[in-house]
Amino acid sequence: MAKLVFGMNVSLDGYVDHMRFQPNPTLFRHFIDEAEGQAGSIYGRKMYQIMRYWDEDHTDWEPEGEAFAAAWRKQTKWVVSGTLTSVGPNATLLGDDLETEIRRLKAERDGEIEVAGPNLARSLTDLGLIDEYRIYLHPVVLGHGAPYFAGPRTPLRLISHDRIGEDVVRLAYVPG
Repeated sequence: MAKLVFGMNVSLDGYVDHMRFQPNPTLFRHFIDEAEGQAGSIYGRKMYQIMRYWDEDHTDWEPEGEAFAAAWRKQTKWVVSGTLTSVGPNATLLGDDLETEIRRLKAERDGEIEVAGPNLARSLTDLGLIDEYRIYLHPVVLGHGAPYFAGPRTPLRLISHDRIGEDVVRLAYVPG
């Protein structure tokens, strides 16, 4: 059975912003390794549209960008959206019954499935489907934006913590 993991870069004050957290090479390598090892990723519409950036080559990429793009393109992706009618390569639109679809994916797969985006994570948390939360804590204060936790959560228990690169701490929590 697959494990759903919600992990994102987060400011000290709890916000996510894909434009404010450019990973250094060490953190980028960590995310490449994670993408290569995951059983797939589940995206909400907004995060999927942001990540479609990796579908096309860019001449200004460093080697880490090329490696991440290759890993992302190979990965199986599922997209939750009420407005999209089509998705890109290796991606499938999920049906209207989110809980049934996600439970089916978890039952059919082994390994980790990434959950991408705080709004989708809230929906899946409300359904009791997220198995682990990974906070990549950056020494930045944003003061506003999309919060990592888009709503109230059940109590969490810290299961691990480690430093990645010079200034990022990864905190891993499970419900309970």
